[in-house]
Amino acid sequence: MNEQFCSASRTCDPSSANTMSTAGHSDHTSIPGGILVIEDDKVVGRTTEILFRLAGYRVEIATDPDSAYSMLARRRYEAILLDMNFTAGRSDGQEGLACLARIVADDPRACVVVITAHSGIRIAVAAMQAGARDFIIKPWRKDDLLGKVDAAIRRSAGNSAVHKSAAIGPSAGGALLGASAAIERIRTLVRRVGPTIASVCVTGASGTGRSLVAEALHASSSTAETKPIRVDLSDPDQWPALDQTTGTIILRHADQLAAHAQARLLDRLVPALRCITIVDNVAPLSPALRRRLCTVEIAVPPLSERREDVVLLARHFASIAGETYGHAAPRLTPAAEAFVAITDWPDEVRGLAMAIERAVVLSDDGLIDVAAIRPIMPLAASAPETAPVFRVQDAEKLMIEAALKEYRHNVSKAAAALGLSRGTLYRRMAQYGL
Repeated sequence: MNEQFCSASRTCDPSSANTMSTAGHSDHTSIPGGILVIEDDKVVGRTTEILFRLAGYRVEIATDPDSAYSMLARRRYEAILLDMNFTAGRSDGQEGLACLARIVADDPRACVVVITAHSGIRIAVAAMQAGARDFIIKPWRKDDLLGKVDAAIRRSAGNSAVHKSAAIGPSAGGALLGASAAIERIRTLVRRVGPTIASVCVTGASGTGRSLVAEALHASSSTAETKPIRVDLSDPDQWPALDQTTGTIILRHADQLAAHAQARLLDRLVPALRCITIVDNVAPLSPALRRRLCTVEIAVPPLSERREDVVLLARHFASIAGETYGHAAPRLTPAAEAFVAITDWPDEVRGLAMAIERAVVLSDDGLIDVAAIRPIMPLAASAPETAPVFRVQDAEKLMIEAALKEYRHNVSKAAAALGLSRGTLYRRMAQYGL
């Protein structure tokens, strides 16, 4: 990964990763017709899938908005069918409207057709005002649904020049995954600054997703269809690219340049060139170079400051790795999710992605437990068996509770999942009153 919130090029590839999305398999780009159905009712989802497959479309199903965001971060779909309610008992459409707003904000070209109940005309109107291309009322007739979606796709293709043969495949930019306030602030900044010509400096620790933010900025710009030039300023052989570049350039390691090299860089940057610069910190930049490169600064926080994003990212990486290695729908156990949520991951998101990918590869049944993830953590080889699994006792208790619940208090299975002996687990249970 190039650093990520989730990833962008090859699936969870530690050398190229980066969460603005991870691209799916490249063979998807040759398949005409890609539909994403966001529907929590499995029967309705399966029925819709069969209908569109028979009509020649490739269909994928997301059972909730978080799953949909993960899939949209990896692929661009020709059309998206969006149900408006996902929680039992709710009928106000607010969940669907929130999902629609996020999808359209990430990709204004998205072709979304919403599905609502017969009494939901008001919701359908609100959805159209929020960016949906059309709506259909339940219960729908198959010809009506196919006709609505086909017409919406034709209108969308005419407006955005997105052709059917390229509808599924790596998206031009992707989406920044995460539910934390910190990531939402970054998404808001990207949407506001991306379409402008302002130069932007993306700061933060390596592995947090800086490259992904840079890609998101370019993807939301008027030059998104052209591939930006990337220049690693620590490599003298890449400097000649500065003289041949127009549009947007992504610069790395400007903060590692000596004062005379910074002055030379400033002289080489033509006025019309938009620079998106990735640095650890803007402090080492000279005032003149900072004025040129840092009209806006976007700081990417470490995972420790956005814990609520970690499980979402872990699930995303598991899905990507499962797709790459042919493992159907890998799933993290509750104990594993508790583990990833409280762990300080070496190498930030990139380290999390590598750990999950390895766990998927080593999984036999598609179920990822703590034992599959723990071996790649930097634990001391000589640590005694009775050493705490986590440095924080509350976190250890949380993990054990999750494992016991997952395996219905079968201590042998829970201990195996946690990578502990039965005796050690019994001692921990006594210690925490479990």
